Amino acid sequence: MAHEIVNRVAKSSLVTFDLEEHYPEGKRVALDLSQWLEQGVILREKEFRAALKNVDFSVYQDTYVALYCSTEALLPAWANLLVTTYLQPFAKKVIWGSLAELENAIFQDLVHSLPVEPYKDKPVIIKGCAEKAIPPSAFIALVEKLQPHVKSLMYGEACSSVPLYKK
Repeated sequence: MAHEIVNRVAKSSLVTFDLEEHYPEGKRVALDLSQWLEQGVILREKEFRAALKNVDFSVYQDTYVALYCSTEALLPAWANLLVTTYLQPFAKKVIWGSLAELENAIFQDLVHSLPVEPYKDKPVIIKGCAEKAIPPSAFIALVEKLQPHVKSLMYGEACSSVPLYKK
């Protein structure tokens, strides 16, 4: 007597959420403000403004930008804001910080924009394996976003998952 193999996972109401499918495409760039400072540490407003006017910021079209200063310079608060005004027409996003902080900010925006309706009252598994680097904070933000709406949350793969939450 032959037994039919039944894929119970495929027949279940389990919904897999794969953050990698939503990975925001676009180049990530760190932009060092010290390049426009005298000796890398002194900001002279007139020269700073003149230097920025001579930069072709269009090269940052559709780019995610992390502004930082690699020297010990004490920058006035408006300095990074001024650079941002030049980047804003071109860049997808601008932050003050490292590339890792930029990636966190990109994913925070992504998760915040996701609809929850497709997951309402369903068992959801958050896929754990990804080829692209997804920051741990993205998974935390996803749990915070989904938990109030789902029946249950798991992490991993359908064949081997870790339960996280159940109503």
